Amino acid sequence: MTRALGLLFGGRARRRWIHLILGGALAMPYVLVGSVVVGPLTGVDNVFGSLPLQLGSFAFGLPLAAVTSLFPLTRPLESGAARALCGIEADALAHGPARTRPERGRTAAWFTLHLGLGGIISGMSLAVPPFAVVLMALPLFAGLRDPRLGLPEVLDHGWVLALCPIAGLAMLLALAACAAVCGALLAHWAPALLGPSPADRLAAAEARAADLAVRNRLARELHDSVGHALSAVTLQASAARRVLDSDPDFVREALAAIEETTRRTVGELDAVLGVLRDGDTPGTAPAPTLAADLDGLLRRTRAGGQRVTAAVDTDPAALPPLVSREAYRIVQEGLSNALKHAGEPVGVRIAATEGHLEITVENPLGGCPAAGSEKPLGGCPAPRPGGGHGLRGIADRVRLLGGTSQAGVSGDIWRLHVRLPLKGTT
Repeated sequence: MTRALGLLFGGRARRRWIHLILGGALAMPYVLVGSVVVGPLTGVDNVFGSLPLQLGSFAFGLPLAAVTSLFPLTRPLESGAARALCGIEADALAHGPARTRPERGRTAAWFTLHLGLGGIISGMSLAVPPFAVVLMALPLFAGLRDPRLGLPEVLDHGWVLALCPIAGLAMLLALAACAAVCGALLAHWAPALLGPSPADRLAAAEARAADLAVRNRLARELHDSVGHALSAVTLQASAARRVLDSDPDFVREALAAIEETTRRTVGELDAVLGVLRDGDTPGTAPAPTLAADLDGLLRRTRAGGQRVTAAVDTDPAALPPLVSREAYRIVQEGLSNALKHAGEPVGVRIAATEGHLEITVENPLGGCPAAGSEKPLGGCPAPRPGGGHGLRGIADRVRLLGGTSQAGVSGDIWRLHVRLPLKGTT
């Protein structure tokens, strides 16, 4: 019983009832136009004094409503009302105007259905409640049974008066049931008549894919720049703390490297946040490249006591800008992984061979250098937890450029090898 009352008078049912009343209000101008035509045709001055003529005016006005629904704003407005009042998911209905002929046809069908059912329920909502209230009040107020009011003589019988309140309540329940059924019909047909077309779904999927691509790119930029900076600063601060009393010159150098690293990272972070704020690539902080920033990257890494050897067998300035930028991020992430998870020394090799740029980053496994090598300042740092996102970011960058990447263990060496095409990259 409670569930049945909820279906008839619950919040969703009431909102759908309001949606139907809104349809009835929209139908009134068309009914008035219909009455202007029906009245002269039938020779009746007051069309609204006859129920059949009212229905005729209503039927004449619905085709006019279908014609006016071809205006572009009809579908967005009707979709918004259906989402808010019929409880339909946002993605199930189209957001933009109808552009093709089938879309306009479906919009016209929906508008006609909305106004048709809304007009019927609105008329019932105006007529049924007052009549039902009078029926329920008849046994209580004798004045309502005055013959001059034109009520049927059958109301003089006592058993009829006893049934009047029940009849009035049944009429109200029937009205609520009709409104609930019509609201459910509109909610059922809304996705089919107001839903997006295949072209709309394709455009929405492309927009979501583009947004996801931008998000992934921003995530890679944040991980590579901020993640590397934090790893480098952590290592530099740790090394400086270990030799704070014995090597002040190294401490000053490490603090200067920390200052330079954080200042540069703040600029890169501001650039990425600018993309989030403005939806466009900002020009205040250019992306780092091999040609302009590789030496600084190696210097900041070495400032933390990490021994890094680099062999560059090509001119970074001659590389395509996109390759140079992505190659810098790949080298940066390779060094960051070495700082966090592996030993030293770290070897970096960059060379151009057979139309490809090859990048190799190698380092011994574990937190200490290989046997026979000099240990870093302050001893061997323990590998720090975390990781996995950087290698996926490298793989994404390489795949977008049409290259290949390999990362894994070779003997007692961890090796990252990337091969990027130099021609045909856009």
